[in-house]
Amino acid sequence: MTAEDPTTLPGLVEEPSAPRRRVTCRMCGRPLRGREARLWGLGDECRAKLAVRSAPRPPAHDVEQETLPGI
Repeated sequence: MTAEDPTTLPGLVEEPSAPRRRVTCRMCGRPLRGREARLWGLGDECRAKLAVRSAPRPPAHDVEQETLPGI
């Protein structure tokens, strides 16, 4: 090994990295950039829309009834 002809070990050759795969939102199709958005597969706006879609809880109302005997 000389300084003019450096020899690299097998497996340590730097290969050109493949370009990152384009990940798009599953709802709207826009490209995702953030790590969390890419993991979820949903953009921030679409995740917020899904959180709002849950069914609203019905309002509580008191039921008038007679007291149970023996209590």
